[in-house]
Amino acid sequence: MTQYSEGTPRDLSEALKESTKDVHEQAENTEFMKSFQKGQVSLREFKLYLASLYYIYCALEEESEQNKNNPVYEPVYFPAELNRKTALEQDLEYFYGPTWRNEIQCHEATQKYVDRIHHVGQHEPELLVAHAYTRYLGDLSGGQILKKIAQKSLKLPSTGEGLAFFSFPGVTNISKFKQLYRARMNSIPMDSATKEKILKEAKNSFLLNVEVFKELQSLASQKRPLENNDLIQPKSQLHTRGNNRTQSSVPTKESDRTQMRHTDMLPSTPIIRWALALFFLAATIGVGMYAM
Repeated sequence: MTQYSEGTPRDLSEALKESTKDVHEQAENTEFMKSFQKGQVSLREFKLYLASLYYIYCALEEESEQNKNNPVYEPVYFPAELNRKTALEQDLEYFYGPTWRNEIQCHEATQKYVDRIHHVGQHEPELLVAHAYTRYLGDLSGGQILKKIAQKSLKLPSTGEGLAFFSFPGVTNISKFKQLYRARMNSIPMDSATKEKILKEAKNSFLLNVEVFKELQSLASQKRPLENNDLIQPKSQLHTRGNNRTQSSVPTKESDRTQMRHTDMLPSTPIIRWALALFFLAATIGVGMYAM
């Protein structure tokens, strides 16, 4: 029979909640998240946030798929209900346009998080439970609040465009699903050593999130000129933005010179043009009569 130390919650879900309480609060109290929760998130910050999540979820869902038959991870494998990669792709295309893959970047702290997920999936797959718990349950809970804040602060469409990440169409009742998820976690067969490793990894996952939030705040604080992609545009315009870039309306230097030769030599108003035409006509007649 598995033995647990006195004072430690028996259920894994309760143990995770209790052991990550401090680091959870640490993540929520980063400058980036506090500003977000106050509705002080800019479009640039939100786009950086989504891009970071994209890389993280690509790693998590790749390793989840590879380890879906692992006896420890299999009970909490819910791809139809929870996978976020496709939703993030929709959001990134909405904000960046069809060339979004070339627009985003995996920064250092995000890459560190991604590398850790891949390491766990390839060497200690049972620890994926900790990363799935941190990400999915967090996004099911707090993510719904962030969705409303982002929609209001950034004046995003009421139809939900740009916010697909926060929508879980496969989950009809979030509260009941979280109960199911926790029950599945508590049914995982494991010894006390494995449980302790999962608790430790969950703390590490939150700390990795803290580093990502700090990095996002630093990136958002960097001063730079406003880019076209930082302006919210209708989706129809975003889809054609990439094609329009190659059809620039800016004339070349040669065409500039040609245009100047043809236009700058002529007066700009019709009245003056007619006066000059009459003058030239009269002069021509006068010269002709003089020649006669």
